[in-house]
Amino acid sequence: MRRYRPLDSDEARQGKSSSTLAKTLAPEEIRLGDFVGLLHVICELPSFLWVADASTLPLHEPVRMQFVPESAGMPLKVEAICLPFVLVKLPTRDRQSLDVRRYRLARLDPAYATACWKAHKNAARRRKGKRRCTRLEL
Repeated sequence: MRRYRPLDSDEARQGKSSSTLAKTLAPEEIRLGDFVGLLHVICELPSFLWVADASTLPLHEPVRMQFVPESAGMPLKVEAICLPFVLVKLPTRDRQSLDVRRYRLARLDPAYATACWKAHKNAARRRKGKRRCTRLEL
Protein backbone atom coordinates (compact mmCIF):
# COMPACT_ATOMS: atom_id res chain seq x y z
CA MET A 1 0.00 0.00 0.00
CA ARG A 2 1.34 3.43 -0.96
CA ARG A 3 1.70 6.06 1.73
CA TYR A 4 0.30 9.56 1.32
CA ARG A 5 2.99 12.17 0.66
CA PRO A 6 2.00 15.80 0.26
CA LEU A 7 3.31 17.34 -2.94
CA ASP A 8 5.31 20.52 -2.86
CA SER A 9 4.17 23.43 -5.04
CA ASP A 10 6.62 22.54 -7.89
CA GLU A 11 5.17 19.05 -8.24
CA ALA A 12 1.63 20.40 -8.12
CA ARG A 13 2.42 22.96 -10.84
CA GLN A 14 3.81 20.26 -13.11
CA GLY A 15 0.50 18.44 -12.98
CA LYS A 16 1.64 15.42 -10.98
CA SER A 17 -1.43 15.74 -8.80
CA SER A 18 -4.95 16.76 -9.59
CA SER A 19 -5.80 17.72 -6.02
CA THR A 20 -4.14 18.95 -2.85
CA LEU A 21 -5.30 19.51 0.71
CA ALA A 22 -5.75 22.74 2.62
CA LYS A 23 -4.22 22.64 6.10
CA THR A 24 -6.26 23.95 9.02
CA LEU A 25 -4.22 26.52 10.93
CA ALA A 26 -3.96 27.33 14.59
CA PRO A 27 -3.59 31.10 15.14
CA GLU A 28 0.11 30.79 16.01
CA GLU A 29 0.83 28.92 12.72
CA ILE A 30 -0.23 31.84 10.49
CA ARG A 31 2.74 33.43 8.68
CA LEU A 32 3.22 36.59 6.61
CA GLY A 33 2.75 35.96 2.91
CA ASP A 34 0.61 32.83 3.43
CA PHE A 35 -2.43 32.32 1.27
CA VAL A 36 -5.29 31.39 3.57
CA GLY A 37 -8.96 30.68 3.08
CA LEU A 38 -11.96 30.77 5.40
CA LEU A 39 -13.21 27.36 6.49
CA HIS A 40 -15.78 28.35 9.11
CA VAL A 41 -17.23 31.43 10.74
CA ILE A 42 -18.15 31.15 14.41
CA CYS A 43 -21.25 33.00 15.51
CA GLU A 44 -22.15 33.49 19.18
CA LEU A 45 -25.71 34.01 20.37
CA PRO A 46 -26.96 34.57 23.91
CA SER A 47 -28.34 31.32 25.31
CA PHE A 48 -31.70 32.89 26.16
CA LEU A 49 -32.35 33.22 22.40
CA TRP A 50 -31.72 29.49 21.92
CA VAL A 51 -35.15 27.89 21.95
CA ALA A 52 -34.15 24.23 21.62
CA ASP A 53 -32.77 23.56 25.13
CA ALA A 54 -33.33 26.86 26.88
CA SER A 55 -34.01 25.19 30.22
CA THR A 56 -30.68 23.32 30.28
CA LEU A 57 -28.41 26.18 29.18
CA PRO A 58 -27.06 28.72 31.68
CA LEU A 59 -28.17 32.26 30.79
CA HIS A 60 -24.65 33.73 30.94
CA GLU A 61 -23.06 31.27 28.47
CA PRO A 62 -23.24 32.04 24.75
CA VAL A 63 -24.24 29.37 22.24
CA ARG A 64 -21.57 28.99 19.56
CA MET A 65 -22.52 27.98 16.04
CA GLN A 66 -20.24 27.59 13.07
CA PHE A 67 -21.16 27.84 9.42
CA VAL A 68 -19.44 27.83 6.05
CA PRO A 69 -19.28 31.34 4.54
CA GLU A 70 -20.15 32.17 0.93
CA SER A 71 -16.54 33.19 0.30
CA ALA A 72 -15.02 29.93 1.57
CA GLY A 73 -11.95 28.96 -0.46
CA MET A 74 -11.27 32.45 -1.79
CA PRO A 75 -7.53 33.04 -1.31
CA LEU A 76 -6.58 35.79 1.10
CA LYS A 77 -2.97 36.91 1.42
CA VAL A 78 -1.71 37.53 4.97
CA GLU A 79 -0.09 40.98 5.20
CA ALA A 80 0.19 41.62 8.96
CA ILE A 81 -0.36 39.67 12.16
CA CYS A 82 -1.10 40.91 15.67
CA LEU A 83 -2.90 38.00 17.28
CA PRO A 84 -5.83 37.62 17.54
CA PHE A 85 -6.07 39.93 14.51
CA VAL A 86 -4.80 39.20 11.00
CA LEU A 87 -4.76 41.72 8.15
CA VAL A 88 -5.47 40.03 4.82
CA LYS A 89 -5.47 41.27 1.25
CA LEU A 90 -8.34 40.23 -1.01
CA PRO A 91 -7.90 39.58 -4.76
CA THR A 92 -9.68 42.90 -5.34
CA ARG A 93 -6.69 44.60 -3.60
CA ASP A 94 -8.86 45.60 -0.66
CA ARG A 95 -7.73 44.75 2.84
CA GLN A 96 -9.69 43.42 5.77
CA SER A 97 -8.87 42.59 9.36
CA LEU A 98 -9.97 39.15 10.62
CA ASP A 99 -10.34 38.14 14.25
CA VAL A 100 -9.10 34.53 14.41
CA ARG A 101 -11.37 33.89 17.40
CA ARG A 102 -14.32 34.19 14.98
CA TYR A 103 -12.81 32.62 11.85
CA ARG A 104 -11.21 29.21 11.23
CA LEU A 105 -8.48 29.61 8.60
CA ALA A 106 -6.71 27.08 6.38
CA ARG A 107 -3.43 27.43 4.50
CA LEU A 108 -4.08 27.00 0.78
CA ASP A 109 -1.84 25.29 -1.74
CA PRO A 110 0.22 27.99 -3.52
CA ALA A 111 -0.66 26.71 -7.01
CA TYR A 112 -4.40 26.73 -6.22
CA ALA A 113 -4.17 30.14 -4.54
CA THR A 114 -2.32 31.72 -7.47
CA ALA A 115 -4.76 30.36 -10.04
CA CYS A 116 -7.77 31.40 -7.97
CA TRP A 117 -6.25 34.84 -7.23
CA LYS A 118 -5.82 35.49 -10.97
CA ALA A 119 -9.36 34.32 -11.74
CA HIS A 120 -10.83 36.66 -9.11
CA LYS A 121 -8.72 39.57 -10.39
CA ASN A 122 -9.84 38.98 -13.99
CA ALA A 123 -13.48 38.72 -12.93
CA ALA A 124 -13.16 41.96 -10.97
CA ARG A 125 -11.70 43.73 -14.01
CA ARG A 126 -14.55 42.51 -16.24
CA ARG A 127 -17.23 43.84 -13.92
CA LYS A 128 -15.40 47.08 -13.21
CA GLY A 129 -18.52 49.14 -13.82
CA LYS A 130 -20.64 46.92 -11.59
CA ARG A 131 -20.78 46.80 -7.78
CA ARG A 132 -17.41 45.81 -6.36
CA CYS A 133 -17.06 43.46 -3.41
CA THR A 134 -14.84 45.25 -0.89
CA ARG A 135 -15.52 42.98 2.08
CA LEU A 136 -15.90 39.29 2.61
CA GLU A 137 -19.54 38.46 2.21
CA LEU A 138 -20.41 36.02 4.93
